Amino acid sequence: MRDPYIVLGVPKSADADEIKKAYRRLAKKFHPDQNKTDPKAKEKFSEANSAYEILGDEKKRGQFDRGEIDAEGKPRFQGFDGFGGGRRRHPGAQEYEHNFSGGGAGGPRGGPGFDPSDLFADLFGGGRGRGRASPKGEDLQGSVTVSLVEAVRGGSARVALSNGRTLEVTIPPGIEEGKQIRLKGQGNPAALGGQRGDALVTVRIAKHPYFRVDGRDLRLDLPITAYEAVLGGKVQVPTIGGAVEMSLPPGVNSGRTLRLRGKGLPATGTALGGDLLVTLRVTLPEKIDAEFEGLMRKWASLNPYDPRKDMV
Repeated sequence: MRDPYIVLGVPKSADADEIKKAYRRLAKKFHPDQNKTDPKAKEKFSEANSAYEILGDEKKRGQFDRGEIDAEGKPRFQGFDGFGGGRRRHPGAQEYEHNFSGGGAGGPRGGPGFDPSDLFADLFGGGRGRGRASPKGEDLQGSVTVSLVEAVRGGSARVALSNGRTLEVTIPPGIEEGKQIRLKGQGNPAALGGQRGDALVTVRIAKHPYFRVDGRDLRLDLPITAYEAVLGGKVQVPTIGGAVEMSLPPGVNSGRTLRLRGKGLPATGTALGGDLLVTLRVTLPEKIDAEFEGLMRKWASLNPYDPRKDMV
């Protein structure tokens, strides 16, 4: 541990206000919540905390200045062997050991009158006064990719967090692409014994061979034959829950979209359930025989029309 005066960047003649201002500046600069991509910031933040625990407490500062405790707040025994071989202890050593072992009014690593939670509440918008909670620990990020069926029906998946830890996460039915699942208390621990952070897991939905996700709706391109487009009728349409029958009106064009209500993502909480939007794609047979070609030529000569007349 470095000299606390050097850590805070203040001279030994600095008064209590100067020390507090220096610590506030460093704590705000290096707080983990403000430096999530800088791994060294956490070390500097911890070092500033330790330095202020010494210099922010009048009694400990005096002990450090007199050489009675070191930069970590541990007592320095100034005895020596001699006069019969006995080791002399500093008269106050027992008192220091008591303070740093968790007993006494100051608690662990804290002397009388020093409460870092007061300062942190002031620094990060919580107001001042004893009894205020210390800043919450840093949240961890993670992402998981699930199949469309899992997104619709729900399930569970393993997710790797940004610190390398893996967790089992429950996927609620009907979750949308890009939504986050919050796992309370699964983030990093907080400084000074505050509440642990959370894990925030972003859900991605894997590409499906037929369906596309559009908010809470699903979209599907459905091939139909030329005669189905002309004559209309009943066609089978795939959905996540199985095939259903849909009616085609006669004379539908390729590109027309029909809606199957309630066949998208299911309702969740206040979010309404989505629909399946079926876009029709008129598809010719793979092999055009002479009969079909002749029929088309005859029909074209008797009933010509130009679907592109408004485009040119």
